[in-house]
This record gives sequence, C-alpha cells and structure tokens, in this order.
Amino acid sequence: MAEVTTRAPHRRHVVVVGAGISGLVAARDLLQTCDVTVLEAAGHVGGVLQRADVGGLTVDLGAESMLARRPEGTTLARELDLPLVNPATTTASVATAAGLSPLPAGTLMGVPRTAASVQGLLAPDAVERVRTEPDRPAAPLEHAVSVADYVADRVGQDVVDRLVEPLLGGVYAGHARRLSLQATVPALWQHAVRGGSLLTGLGPAPTVTGPVFAGVDGGLARLPLALHEHLLAHGADVRTGTPVRELTRTAGGWRVRTPDGVLDADAVVLAAPAPAAARLLATEVPAAAAELADVETASMVITALAVPAADLDGLTGSGVLVPPVVGAGRGLRAKALTLSGRKWGWVGAQSDELAVLRVSLGRARETEALQADDADVVRWATQDASALLGRELHPVDQAVVRWVDGLPQYAVGHVDRVARLRTAVAAAGGLAVCGSVLDGVGVPACIAAAHRAAAAVA
Repeated sequence: MAEVTTRAPHRRHVVVVGAGISGLVAARDLLQTCDVTVLEAAGHVGGVLQRADVGGLTVDLGAESMLARRPEGTTLARELDLPLVNPATTTASVATAAGLSPLPAGTLMGVPRTAASVQGLLAPDAVERVRTEPDRPAAPLEHAVSVADYVADRVGQDVVDRLVEPLLGGVYAGHARRLSLQATVPALWQHAVRGGSLLTGLGPAPTVTGPVFAGVDGGLARLPLALHEHLLAHGADVRTGTPVRELTRTAGGWRVRTPDGVLDADAVVLAAPAPAAARLLATEVPAAAAELADVETASMVITALAVPAADLDGLTGSGVLVPPVVGAGRGLRAKALTLSGRKWGWVGAQSDELAVLRVSLGRARETEALQADDADVVRWATQDASALLGRELHPVDQAVVRWVDGLPQYAVGHVDRVARLRTAVAAAGGLAVCGSVLDGVGVPACIAAAHRAAAAVA
C-alpha cells in the first residue's frame, strides 16, 4: 500500500505540481509561510528553460531572453544574484523570396508605423495599402477577432504574411489567423476597440530609454537552476522524476498521488502544461479541466549547431525570421535561426574557433520535425541555415531538443477562457493554477501568474 505523507499541523503544506519557472517561483513565494513540496515529472527542473553544451560551448536551448520593460523577470534575476545582460545587437533579417531583407525597426509585432519602413520589403501595392490606412474608416471593434483578421483589414494581408506571421511564430509558434488579438497583442486590441486609424493610433516609434530584452550571463536557463538551489537551501522538498497521477479532494485539502506514494496537502498549485493540468482536474474540477483541455498547444524543435567561426564571417545581426509563405515557397522547414554568438556576447566570448547558431522548426499543427529522428532534423536545420545565410555550413557538433506541447495557443476567446478557468479553480478551494497557459508565454508573465497563484493559496 502506498505511503501517506503528512505534515505538522502548525504550518500549512502546499504541493506545487511542475518545476518550470512558474512552479519554482510559486514555491519560493510560499516558503515564507508554508511547507512546500515540488513535484516534477521530468528528470530536471526548468521546463522549457534549458541549456546545453554544443562543441564545448554553452547555449540556451529554450527561451534566451525576457522582456526587460516588465519588472518581474529582471527583479527575480537580481534577487538571485544573476548578472543581467542585453543583446549585443537588436537588428535582424526577414527572409524573402529573393534573399534577406532587414526587419523594419519600430514595428508592433510586425505592424509597421509608416509605409516608408516597409518600402522595398513589400510589393508597391502593399506599401500603398499601408500608406492609405489612415484614410479608411475604422469603427470600434465590438467582438473578439484573430490577429490576422484585424491587421489584414487595416494594413493588408501582405503585412500579416511577411511581418506579423514570423514574429508571432517566434513568440507563440502559432499562426496569426488562429491567435487572439486581445490575448497576444493587447496594445493592438486597445487601438481596435477604440476605433480609428491604426497607424495614427500607433504614432511614431516611442523613444527607447533602455533595452527591450534582457538575458542572463551564462544563459536564461540559470534562472530555474538558481531557484532550485534557493528552494533546497530553504527547506523545500523538490522531487524530479515524480509525475502526479491523481488529485483528489479531502476533508481538509487535497490528496496527491504519485508513483512513490501519497501526499496530503492543504493546498495545491498546478504549474503543469495545459494537457497535464486538464487530466489532473478532470474528476474534481471538471469545469476547469474542460477549459484547459480546449487549449491547443504547439510543439517545436530547436537545433543548436556548432560551426567553424569562419563559416559565419561577415554576418551581422541577431538572426533571421522566416515567414511561412516564404518558407513554403523556398522549401524551408525552419521558422527562424539565431546567430547566438552575434546576439549574446557571453556566447561569442566562449570561443574564437567555433560559433553557435540555433535553428527553430515547427509551428502549431506541424509535426514533421517533431516526429523525425535527430539525424534528419540536423540535416534539415543545416540545409535551411545554409540556404538562408547564402553559404555552406559545416557543423562539427549539434544538439536537438523537442519541446512537446511547449507553447499554448491563445485562440480567439482566450481571455474569457482564462477568466472562467480561474473562477472554477477558485471555487474548488485550496487550489490555484499558473503557467504560460494563462496571461502570456514570456518569463515575466509566467512569474506574475506564479505570484498570483501563490498568494491565492498562501
């Protein structure tokens, strides 16, 4: 019979399910007043924040930066004594049928502020469509729409296909026609519900007073590692390789069943991906489970290639974004590539002989790269990177990571779905949810959701 673990009555016991950035932050908050057990199905902490050595060089294989203009991520890094760094360059390119073109500066998720900024990138009639946008009537938007619906209506389908799609693909691994305007680009949503010209509403690009993005010297994956060390040092029980099989209500809280036994908890914070969280809530909180089960997820594959530094001689900028329409036309599987040593000084400083570039493959509802073996993925990544950069690359080492269900897709109606989910969870008592499924997939948004979840059960 499985062993039941109980706790002393004077301190509440909270079980956190999931040791990604959200679960670890929630656990850190809760340690101030509660006993905390963290249960993680994988054999490591960090979720999709991971790093690896490729050719002897360390590189992030998940998210590599966070918004610096939101305080949650940078504040956490400073509290953990992790050195913050900024990208060495903010310029990037976008793939076209003919080659590479500079990514226009000052866009809002690819939406240009002026026609001049897309001159030479878009066809003349598409540039004219942007230029004349302020002349077209724009009634206030009264219903939820996709990003593609709104942006194409205002500035044309070419802007969606060649600018918005690759940027959304980089953040959500999704498609503009399926993603909610309100949930993914709230600044555009605010313009839409007010009505009036989009370009007039956006105005000129704001004066930049500081870096937009920040990373951590040695990799953003150091964040969860430092949190893990903090939790252990302050008495938390962190168990990796321990999937949760079942959650059931008890008279005083929750019973958490794992392959190693059963834990009794006063409260539970669910920081697991949407499919796993839906399964665990199906019996006790079916309304919340139904909302989570309806969230589509995207999987992707990241390949890090170590190449001779000479292979990248003469290249500048942080990398290349590939619009789906261009990728399909050129037979490319990659959705983006990052010149890691050009973008991050700490990566480039590791070697004069080798350089690292990352190639991302896979969007929502695309499974080819996910199901292929590593040899094929590396071959595709090398071919696509060579084609995009206009030179033959010669990898000497590589690493492949698959993020299965790694990015939730914020479909039209997502904001209302999250409100219903939180209502159902709150009604259950002693339960909270957090993670990228809620208010944003970036590190600061996940941290904010974790703070909110911890406060709800503390």
